[in-house]
Amino acid sequence: MSVVSKIYRIYSGKRLKMLDENRVDPWRFQQEWFEKIIAAGSETIFGKEHNIKTGTTIEQFQNNVPLRDYDKSESWINRSRMGEEDLLWPGTTHWFAKSSGTSSSKSKFIPITDDSLQLCHYDGMQNMLATYLNNNPASGLLEGMALTLGGSARIDETGTGKSQYGDLSAILLKNSPMLAEFRRTPPAKIALISDFETKVNEICKVSSKENVTSISGVPSWNLILLNAILDYNGKDNLLDIWPNLELFMHGGINFEPYRKEYQRIIPSDRMRYMENYNASEGYFAFQDDPAEKSMLLMTNGGVFYEFIPMDRYEEAMNGTFTSFDTVASVKTGVNYAMVITTNGGLWRYLIGDSVEFTSLKPHKLRITGRTQLFINAFGEELMIGNAEKAFTSACEKENCSADNFTVAPLFMEGGSKGAHQWLIEFSQAPQDIERFADVLDKEICTVNSDYEAKRANNITMTRLVLTVLKPGTFYSWLREKGKLGGQNKVPRLSNNRNFADELMELNDNNQAV
Repeated sequence: MSVVSKIYRIYSGKRLKMLDENRVDPWRFQQEWFEKIIAAGSETIFGKEHNIKTGTTIEQFQNNVPLRDYDKSESWINRSRMGEEDLLWPGTTHWFAKSSGTSSSKSKFIPITDDSLQLCHYDGMQNMLATYLNNNPASGLLEGMALTLGGSARIDETGTGKSQYGDLSAILLKNSPMLAEFRRTPPAKIALISDFETKVNEICKVSSKENVTSISGVPSWNLILLNAILDYNGKDNLLDIWPNLELFMHGGINFEPYRKEYQRIIPSDRMRYMENYNASEGYFAFQDDPAEKSMLLMTNGGVFYEFIPMDRYEEAMNGTFTSFDTVASVKTGVNYAMVITTNGGLWRYLIGDSVEFTSLKPHKLRITGRTQLFINAFGEELMIGNAEKAFTSACEKENCSADNFTVAPLFMEGGSKGAHQWLIEFSQAPQDIERFADVLDKEICTVNSDYEAKRANNITMTRLVLTVLKPGTFYSWLREKGKLGGQNKVPRLSNNRNFADELMELNDNNQAV
């Protein structure tokens, strides 16, 4: 065991004790953080407008501060981007994580305060690392380098020029402790290159020579990078390049469609995979036990949680249901929409995820989906609103119309890149199907910046694949499922291929009516 490993194990003792307390009494931590956030909020313009004062109770807080999604938060966030002080959180917010998702805007800009960086994002990562090393005492993780594929960041010209926005990964890299640079590859100047292909080429040159023991990031982006590293070195598997590779810390999208590909290029029983729930809005949970896929909720990380049962979601949104659960009252087996109030200046914010608790004390959960239909197979965050807006615009431009459509991912296999497959039943077909597909693809890029980024130079995704279905195919599918009737619909978007494959089989067997 190296000196670094010995020091880290000593240093992490207090952290591991806190995590044990988090498992036994999570509500104590939530009460403490609620009081801290309320105290900070009382000093802000938002807090004064919503009657947030030191001593405010949870019930008063829920009555005074309405639920809000990004659309309802955007005007406040834009003021913060302009440099307004003490607006959502004390002081001035200098960083904003850019992403797309559940909003009508092309991009979201999530505020990242100094407090949320240190006490939420970085703290969550340290919790995961300490847990892994505790679970694996013979690990050589700290003897090697951590491969990190960063994003990019730039000056925010919206305001005074003192704030910046970028991918969360870029913000974390630019603000990480100097000590982390000595255990990370590539160096920050390469990891933060904005052009993805240039960055990958540089990483291949630099990181291939290192003793890489861990990888972290989004599975789809990292798979592109790792295949490039294999090609650069003329190897079939990564163990020929990095024989001590032992851990992939992943998040952002569902890992299961990629697991087989990772096992193909890293054929080792020693390789371990840990999921973490780290979003732009905060670090929420991580997989602390390799024997189960659910993740431990972080109740001591700058976030106060509320949970809305999904069967009461519409009532909650129109204000007729207000009895939200907290960590003290959630139940297992219930699908919840997650609401967060954070030390990043988000107040009763609907993050857009739905979760289900698999156990209590410890509070462990799994992500069940989104509060809206979406596809996020490659980090593209295509929401139902994006898809329908793009489709409508493409149909207008190409003078066509459709009775129904659904969209599913075409997953990366054997080194291929991902794509979306659109299965469409036209009522009036376009004159040129492939031209329509081009137009539709461009329209999606216009309304969704994450899809646009993944499509840039075919980095992660190739152009969508359009499949024209025979008339009656969707009707036949609904009939087979016993779902004929006005209240039943074919899902527009799906993160798996279940619906698409069934529709394709019906279509190929000529079973449409």
